[in-house]
Amino acid sequence: MAKKIFKGLALFLLAFVIFSAALTGTYEAIIPSSVSCYASSELPAYPLVSSCDVSDTSTLLPSSVSYKLYGIIPLKSVSVNKEDELMLYPGGMPFGVKFITEGVLVVGFCDVVSGNDTKNPSEDAGLKINDLIIKVNGTQITGAAELTRIVEESGGNSITLTYLRDGKEYETRLSPAYSAAESKYKTGIYVRDSGAGIGTVTFIVPGSYAFGGLGHGICDSQTGKLIPMQRGSVVGVTISGVVKGLAGSPGEVKGYFSSGKTGTLLGNTDCGVYGVFAAKPSSIHCEPVPVAKRNEVKEGKAYIYCTLGAGSVSKYEIEICNINREADGNKCFTVKVTDPALIEKSGGIIQGMSGSPIIQNGKLVGAVTHVLINDPATGYGIFIDNMLNQMGDLAR
Repeated sequence: MAKKIFKGLALFLLAFVIFSAALTGTYEAIIPSSVSCYASSELPAYPLVSSCDVSDTSTLLPSSVSYKLYGIIPLKSVSVNKEDELMLYPGGMPFGVKFITEGVLVVGFCDVVSGNDTKNPSEDAGLKINDLIIKVNGTQITGAAELTRIVEESGGNSITLTYLRDGKEYETRLSPAYSAAESKYKTGIYVRDSGAGIGTVTFIVPGSYAFGGLGHGICDSQTGKLIPMQRGSVVGVTISGVVKGLAGSPGEVKGYFSSGKTGTLLGNTDCGVYGVFAAKPSSIHCEPVPVAKRNEVKEGKAYIYCTLGAGSVSKYEIEICNINREADGNKCFTVKVTDPALIEKSGGIIQGMSGSPIIQNGKLVGAVTHVLINDPATGYGIFIDNMLNQMGDLAR
């Protein structure tokens, strides 16, 4: 009997050691070496793990902590970067943008029929989709119309194109082909030099009225690549209707631009766009709220603000799950729409809702960014600190 008990204990201890070793390796991988926290924030917590202050400090947050499995096995020492708490106005109101690109963006190719031959001068010159043409014959180019004029007046003589690809500058020679059908010289490319769109404001900075929105970048619809902007304007938007989202058919917010410029667009990044309003927007619907760090975001109930009609900003219930605290892009956690009113009105998340601020426990934690095509009630969200990091000092 004693042998059986001993054997059982031995097996239990072996299993416990193996489990603890696996858990130790897992936690060593997922616990970061440093975290950023506001003075009123809580440090990240993990199941079966305790933390203790290993620094000399009289403030609410220590400058470093030691995490231990079961409070015994050392896992990792983590430095704590303390920051002053940031307060922002939550958004939820629609905004429009009109922008000009930095040069002209190559978005497609089209062969040129020249006599009995079919040519594509741009492909022959080595150009690729998403190349950004910034100069022609050494002179800065202002738009697609100027490129077209230079090509048509070339007489078929080669021209020098300077372009950017993956942040590096290149140069190539291109010989325009004569199109008998159109009686003009052509390059064999489709280009874009401007654009416009509608999104949702995520937050507004008190005092400066700097803002962030969308939660993802403005990308070319054909290439899916981020559009490099030279300058942009922010304009008001009037919502005219909603197309409900269905499985396999994403819905959208319909609206039209109001007359007049309301602000300036300053940046287009993978984590959203940002700029400055000319004055405090009249559509601000509540007082500023604290900003949450990513370690404060919890799985469970939260709320979003968005505008889906001619009225004011409305509040809807959602659920946050599948949090990836290491994510530095625009898909950091899953958003599930649980509010019957929002599902009835839009089917869930639709185009135009990108940037809708997410509020949890009274704090601004992030924004809605994407919808799953086959499940409009489910999408993705971005941590608010990812959006703020792209703005730099403008966020304060």
